[in-house]
Amino acid sequence: MMLRLGVETGTAEDLAQETMLNVWRKAHLYSAEKGAASTWIFTIARNLRIDHIRRQSSRPYVDLDDVEIESDAPLGSAVVEQSQIVARVAKALDVLPPEQREVVRLSFIMEMPQSEIAERTGIPLGTVKSRLRLAYDRLRPLLEDLH
Repeated sequence: MMLRLGVETGTAEDLAQETMLNVWRKAHLYSAEKGAASTWIFTIARNLRIDHIRRQSSRPYVDLDDVEIESDAPLGSAVVEQSQIVARVAKALDVLPPEQREVVRLSFIMEMPQSEIAERTGIPLGTVKSRLRLAYDRLRPLLEDLH
């Protein structure tokens, strides 16, 4: 069993011998009502192998209850700052004429390429580009401090 689990030959022999010693010492604890003797012996062997692996670990055992994991959630101040930025951008977009606002929305929020925006809106690609450029020119003074 140990060899099939990838344990080295010498270690497998040591664990098998230790298993048999535990069987001898704990024979009075075995109960046929709980299962076959082979199951009991294999369980002892498996537990000894697990103990051996734990002892061989290069890192010391750390109780997970004592581990502190930093949260990936943004700090409260970052959330507030982000919501303020979103509010400023939304207010700035309201300044744009509806046709410019629409191409900006499709380009940046919907992440559509300019050629797809042209197809969707039924306007020429050059018009899409000029509307985006005009929108940038209007938004830049309002939002330039955000970058």
